[in-house]
Amino acid sequence: MKILVFSDVHANLTALEAVLADAGAVDAYWFLGDLVGYGPDPAACIARVHALPRVTRVLGNHDAAVLGQMPLEWFNSEAQRLILWTREQLSEADMAFLAEAPEQAVFNNITLVHGSPRAPVTEYILTAEAAAEALKKAKTDFCFVGHTHQPVRWQEEADGSIHRYAARAGETVALTPRAVFNVGSVGQPRDGDPRAAYALYDTNTHEWTWRRTPYDVKAVQQRMDALGLSPINARRLSAGR
Repeated sequence: MKILVFSDVHANLTALEAVLADAGAVDAYWFLGDLVGYGPDPAACIARVHALPRVTRVLGNHDAAVLGQMPLEWFNSEAQRLILWTREQLSEADMAFLAEAPEQAVFNNITLVHGSPRAPVTEYILTAEAAAEALKKAKTDFCFVGHTHQPVRWQEEADGSIHRYAARAGETVALTPRAVFNVGSVGQPRDGDPRAAYALYDTNTHEWTWRRTPYDVKAVQQRMDALGLSPINARRLSAGR
């Protein structure tokens, strides 16, 4: 079974559509949180993901904030303003859809979570130490995460140490116990590559393939500017930072 794994759409419909088109036909979708926040298309992104067949979702921190499940003080001032704006754009049905997502999900030997098994919605796995603690907390050999907007693999080596492996677009990696795979961000990459990031996971071969695809960044920036959204978050799309 081929699964499209993606995260951190952040209300960027143009990037989301580019990913879905680039991935082509798949058997299922695993979404790792933050469907809304930052971007200009929150309701449209909810509708698009809602329409996907066989989709499994987990809750992201921006999703939780829009739902009122996290204090706004957790976010910077720009993000706070966008969370409040996003609430105004969503219907009761949209909010109900966001609220249906659990904090984590488990499939066979894989934990799906936005941040980390220790703190599913909020923790950033940015160090080997954090990855090691995440694997200790998880009841599975593998964790698929998002949240940092930076695709990377944290691999437990034979001696028990954790090594960081950079993600390379087009590279296929066999799942070897134990590891954390960060899929990166569809709608707001922060690894210096403005292309939308996602991955394909093959449950038959147990292989993960990193993918990147370009999208019309300028069109998204124009929509953000027209709506009076954050100029900082609009401009950063061009650099992937």
